[in-house]
Amino acid sequence: MEIIQKEENGIIFVTIKGRLDADSALEAEKTVENALEGDIDRMLFDLGALDYLSSAGLRVLLSAAKEIKRRDGKIVLCSLTQFVKEIFEVSGFESLIPIADSVESGVKVLS
Repeated sequence: MEIIQKEENGIIFVTIKGRLDADSALEAEKTVENALEGDIDRMLFDLGALDYLSSAGLRVLLSAAKEIKRRDGKIVLCSLTQFVKEIFEVSGFESLIPIADSVESGVKVLS
């Protein structure tokens, strides 16, 4: 798994590549926690290169969503592969976290 994080115009962009599973969830969780230090209240996850998402990985994304919502902020998941999108649909979590087709449309959701 590779995680790339940047801040631009008050939005934290987190790109996750590879597998977000039990082996990588702790690293991802720490990265997200570090990204949320301060008063950030808008977060975009670019998951276009995420090949696999386990329940442990799902918890990382849900915990980020809870923290952002606690701050009265906005979060969006972007560019989900078909496999990852199906996980969100089957679990019912697509009703908890907005999903956008692209990073560009995700930025519009956060505006």
